[in-house]
Amino acid sequence: MGGGATWAGTRMLEAQQQAGAASVHPFHGEHQAGIITPAQDRLHFAAFDVADITRSELAELLADWTFAAARMTAGLGAGSYGPTSGPYDAPPDDTGEALDLPPAGLTITFGFGPSLFDDRFGLGGRRPDALIDLPHFAGDALVESMTGGDLCVQACSDDPQVAVHAIRNLSRMAFGRASLRWSQLGFGRTSSTTRGQTTPRNLFGFKDGTANPRAEDSTTGAAVWAEKGDGPAWMAGGSYMVARRMRMTIETWDRASLREQETVFGRTKGEGAPLSGGTEFSEPDFALTGRGDSPLIAPDSHVALAHPSNNGGVVMLRRGYNFVDGNDELGRLNAGLFFICFQRDPRTQFVPVQLSLARDDRMNEYVRHVGSGIFAVPPGCREGESIGDGLFGH
Repeated sequence: MGGGATWAGTRMLEAQQQAGAASVHPFHGEHQAGIITPAQDRLHFAAFDVADITRSELAELLADWTFAAARMTAGLGAGSYGPTSGPYDAPPDDTGEALDLPPAGLTITFGFGPSLFDDRFGLGGRRPDALIDLPHFAGDALVESMTGGDLCVQACSDDPQVAVHAIRNLSRMAFGRASLRWSQLGFGRTSSTTRGQTTPRNLFGFKDGTANPRAEDSTTGAAVWAEKGDGPAWMAGGSYMVARRMRMTIETWDRASLREQETVFGRTKGEGAPLSGGTEFSEPDFALTGRGDSPLIAPDSHVALAHPSNNGGVVMLRRGYNFVDGNDELGRLNAGLFFICFQRDPRTQFVPVQLSLARDDRMNEYVRHVGSGIFAVPPGCREGESIGDGLFGH
């Protein structure tokens, strides 16, 4: 066992060196990667329901996933043998579609949904208070098959095949222990998580996430990471993820005037500057008025309702993605934003902001929320440990 672990560690180090440090994000660490990590261009998100298994079998699944995730993020196969070797009369322990590809910045992030903390595994007393059941927000049109889940996996990479390979192999490994409940492919990140990244655009054509906190900001850690004393000890150093699938009514938006579009956002479409003036990163002046003493930034605009200055300074780290899933039965584009945010406590961050947006945001005419999930994302782990060990008292 020790010799095998040493060999695997050497292979992992070699893979990291060959791929180049810039494209490899270490799996092990104080926090899970894929949160404040520079946002990659592609996403494959998956939510799973755990089968009728024992508590020890659940812990074993998480240990198997941890082993595979550490290897895949380093550019190795999901299993020790890889896709082209091992017992010839048994299925390969890796599916092989990423065999010739570098890790391309792959991160794999795991989370636990509220439903995991029922009576099946004896975890009810270990559910964090912050892992709430999200309230029903005005305008929600949630589809059950795109909502909830016992476990979630967020795979992000700059190569879509690498991200899909990760989810495919974790799903294969979970067979008989957990099944896929719903998933989402995403492209074109809609937020920047570091100062070195430019602000991207969503499918409405506007810059998205201008006010998003960045990893370099001194205040980001306090907004993202759960601390000792916030809740159960096993969540210290973790975070809470909210994922929302937002369907955009693209055809209606595309017929709206430029004036209407900019009024909805409260920013210019080109520069992304607030309608009160300046450049993209100028602070909006919500009191500044124009003709007829009307505010230049409408009080029900998206920026006015979402901006930290109008929400008691509350911020969340956003890592959303665009999605296009073909056309629906009426021939309309099935497209939108897969919103993901991380925070220290959704009760004081996501929920109050979303309640305000759901009630008053002018953008509600053009979007509807059809999928939703909330997950406790435990802290990272050291080599030799598994994600979620603290949950089971290991």
